[in-house]
Amino acid sequence: MIVEIDCHWGRIENMNINKVLWKKFLPVGTALILAFTMLFGLGGKHVFPGNAAKAEELHYTAAANLNIRTGPSTSYKKLGTVKKGTLLNIKGTKSNGWYKLIYSGQTGYASGKYIKSSFSGKGNSIHVTAKPDSISVLVNKNNKLPDTYTPKDLVYTSVPFTFKEKTEKRKMRKEASLALSKLFAGAKKQNVNLLGVSAYRSHSTQVGLFNYYVQKDGYEKASTYSALPGTSEHETGLAIDVTGGNGKCAAQDCFGYTKEAKWLGIHAEYYGFIIRYPKGKEAITGYKYEPWHLRYTGKSAARYISGHHITLEEYSLNAVSK
Repeated sequence: MIVEIDCHWGRIENMNINKVLWKKFLPVGTALILAFTMLFGLGGKHVFPGNAAKAEELHYTAAANLNIRTGPSTSYKKLGTVKKGTLLNIKGTKSNGWYKLIYSGQTGYASGKYIKSSFSGKGNSIHVTAKPDSISVLVNKNNKLPDTYTPKDLVYTSVPFTFKEKTEKRKMRKEASLALSKLFAGAKKQNVNLLGVSAYRSHSTQVGLFNYYVQKDGYEKASTYSALPGTSEHETGLAIDVTGGNGKCAAQDCFGYTKEAKWLGIHAEYYGFIIRYPKGKEAITGYKYEPWHLRYTGKSAARYISGHHITLEEYSLNAVSK
């Protein structure tokens, strides 16, 4: 919703996320080179035909460790400090260069000298998918879900998890949930026991999680293993992190050496799942190898992707070129 406009800028605000969106409309590209640009983030600003909304989005982050104050100058009391790279919930600007924002549920102010505004993807355009409900939807650092998107067919999965609580992390879209139950059952028949770790994640949860990792490890490192809000596959309801039945090595590199990981690498495709971030494909997916991260694409796509040793990015590009 547009809540403020003047001759220089328009502010579009969503109260559930820690960012302000700037939208500008772009021409739709039809050539394959434009699709390639969209998929791999090579600096183009055209939109993937039929799959992305015509918009770019601007987000604000702390360019350094940033003090948040009760008023727009250093003479005001400090509310707290956020770490470099933290996403900020900007509410507006003051004439003296200070930003008004929300900090821990309170109104605060921070100097614009230490706030960075940029399009997601380190200068490359980020595209909003127009078909978030598609089973083969591509979500990555250059392709995001609409901020208001929530899958309509989320259900609680029936598989065991590493925890007992009934939270959103147990949810997946219905088709993916049914396929996951079959995968777990198939593994158990071969004496391979699996546990769910984390499936669906709402947009607001992803905001909090990403900011936690930024506070912990800094923006650059956090962005190598955690997704910006809207660009996380967990928000699709089609992805799940799993681990072995003993619960050890959950979302850790050591999982890659377990019998469970090896079984998944061979058999996941037969149930419609792929290892979303395979080894040796970091330059394409934007993430390090994650043998625990399963993505449901349907059997046909999964068999093709796994059989050709490619990624969902490469599969999506190939589908467009046909």
